[in-house]
Amino acid sequence: MVKFYRALGCCAGLALLALNAIPVSQATAEDKKPAAKKPAAKEEHGHAHASQGPHKGSLIELGEEEYHGEIIVDEKAHVVTIYVLDSHAKDAVPIEATEVVINLKHGDKPEQFKLKAAPQKTDPKGKSSRFSLKDVELTHDLDHGQAQLRIKIAGKSFVGKIVLEDHDHDHKAEKKPEKKTEKKS
Repeated sequence: MVKFYRALGCCAGLALLALNAIPVSQATAEDKKPAAKKPAAKEEHGHAHASQGPHKGSLIELGEEEYHGEIIVDEKAHVVTIYVLDSHAKDAVPIEATEVVINLKHGDKPEQFKLKAAPQKTDPKGKSSRFSLKDVELTHDLDHGQAQLRIKIAGKSFVGKIVLEDHDHDHKAEKKPEKKTEKKS
């Protein structure tokens, strides 16, 4: 048994000697400099990110920025509208879907809201780049819960986190509205 451990020790020692014989490149002064900070408005892939969509709504990233959604919440009319936009969040992308879905979790209660196609004048027949739903509860709860947009574009499913950016009203004095909705399909 002692012979085994001696042989093992010799092998380990030889392995360490062999590793020390391998040349290692030396770091240059350039390698030792701290990484420069990147400009805030640009990402690694070299383009600026819009902070709002063309309708002044909050943006929803879909995929690896393959597409964007833009959400508009009209609290007075109790209407939520989603616009489907291109990778630059500028131009409308009409899709064949008849509805898109917002999944919302408020407290322990998960809910699903289906926004129906509401084609814009420029959308080709049978396609829509705009989806809308009039729903008091959704317009109120979007601010208070976790929400995701689920959408299918060109046969591929996308999920994007909804974060309302520009929202300046006091929620402390609010009462939760009574549920008044259009038919959820």
